[in-house]
Amino acid sequence: MPESFASTMTREKLNKPGIEMPWESPGSPLSAIGRPKPAEQQVSQPPKQGIENGSYVRIEPDNMIAWLYLLPPAEGEEKFSKDDIMGFLRKNGVVRGFHNSNIAAIVKKEVYNREIKVALGKEAVEGIDGYYEYKFAPTVHKAPAVREDGSVDYTSMSTLQNVHKGDVVAIYHHAVQGEVGYNIRGAETRTKPAKELPPLRGKGISHEPDSDIYIAVQEGKIEIKDNKIDIKNTHEVHDDVDLITGKIEFFGDIEISGNVSAGVMIRAGRNIVIKGTVESANLFAGGDIVLERGIQGGKKAKVSARGSVFADFIEHAEVSAKGDICANIILNSKLSAEGKVKATGKKGVIMGGYVHGLMGIEAGVLGNDAEIKTNVHAGYEPEVYEKYIGMAAKEEAAQAELKTTVDTMSELLRKKRLRAASMTEGEEKRLAELNKKKDECFAVLDDINQEKEILSGQIEKGKDAKVITEGDVHRGVIVGVADSKYIVERDTSFMQYEYLNGMVEGTVRVL
Repeated sequence: MPESFASTMTREKLNKPGIEMPWESPGSPLSAIGRPKPAEQQVSQPPKQGIENGSYVRIEPDNMIAWLYLLPPAEGEEKFSKDDIMGFLRKNGVVRGFHNSNIAAIVKKEVYNREIKVALGKEAVEGIDGYYEYKFAPTVHKAPAVREDGSVDYTSMSTLQNVHKGDVVAIYHHAVQGEVGYNIRGAETRTKPAKELPPLRGKGISHEPDSDIYIAVQEGKIEIKDNKIDIKNTHEVHDDVDLITGKIEFFGDIEISGNVSAGVMIRAGRNIVIKGTVESANLFAGGDIVLERGIQGGKKAKVSARGSVFADFIEHAEVSAKGDICANIILNSKLSAEGKVKATGKKGVIMGGYVHGLMGIEAGVLGNDAEIKTNVHAGYEPEVYEKYIGMAAKEEAAQAELKTTVDTMSELLRKKRLRAASMTEGEEKRLAELNKKKDECFAVLDDINQEKEILSGQIEKGKDAKVITEGDVHRGVIVGVADSKYIVERDTSFMQYEYLNGMVEGTVRVL
């Protein structure tokens, strides 16, 4: 079929003036269709403003916080989406640390005309190097205590630290690595790597089975030097001990090379050895005490040992021992030994004071020419025997009270059985009181029996005690044995005093 008239005409011919187009002719079938419409022209409208409508992002000077001030969308525009806001923030240099919940709230609740925090940087967190938590103070600088009257108690000072076997002495805490920080512009702040420490070295410790927990495997003094723990059974002091040193307390042995000044307190779980002179100090030992150059106590010193005490001289001091007390010279002191007191050596003198040896006294010389009051005593002391007799009376009274209590309880129970009925409230209360009283009587009897056993042991231990001299016994010396005493009326020598027939009898020793 040949092409239509309209399609075969060139555009130039169709557009010539004066030529009437078919759709323009009245009555033409095409006129009803009308002139073809040209392409629809774009309506001139202002460009879409979007989020750039005056909103802004404010960044703190340290680049750690960003704030968004958002104006509402222009009229006819859709509300801003999260993508719109995120794009706006990135365009303004915010690339990290977005506050997503705040941004979501802005979008959902359409928050406008106010600054909202939309990004927050993160501060770097420094790591923690591995470290040891010591259960003792690695370095101690303890100040003396101040008394209520303002005076200073130097004996409260002590730099010595002790541990028992099985005590935890240190715990290792592993390194914790740090966290990288960043600001809202994306710049990062890195931290240096945290370092681990090597295992502790030393003596007297173990970290098995837990490699991070260190246990004392022995009792003694603990100290640390150059990251090395050491537990020793002997505490050595290579200098004098004075009030600045203060108090020394140690589970094991204490050895002091120098002198010990007045006012110092020394306690040892085992032995104390002091090579210098001791002034008016207080010494306590679970074992022996050795004073190589003696003690000048100034009437204030106290020395106590669960073992024996050995000293070159003892002057104006109070000394007690579970074992023996041995010295070359004993002057104006109060001594008490559960063993023997021995004044032996080049002089072997006991002069002045009161000296008691439960198992006896051995001396070279007793008293002096000036007849200084000297009192020596062997065997159990009179007050011990008196106390023992008193214990018997107390025991008898406690037993009588117990019998009365038990009899009363039995009578109450007998009446109950006869009535074949329960007790009244008053009877129940009375029975409870009697039962409590019965328990108290038994407790008193237990205490009495223990005390009697101690006292009887002392009496038995000292029954054969004697006072023996290897030299002179001066006039005026008081010699006591057990519960009797004898006053020496004239100078004598080489004597033995013992308890015979209820009195002290002295005999000359045959050498």
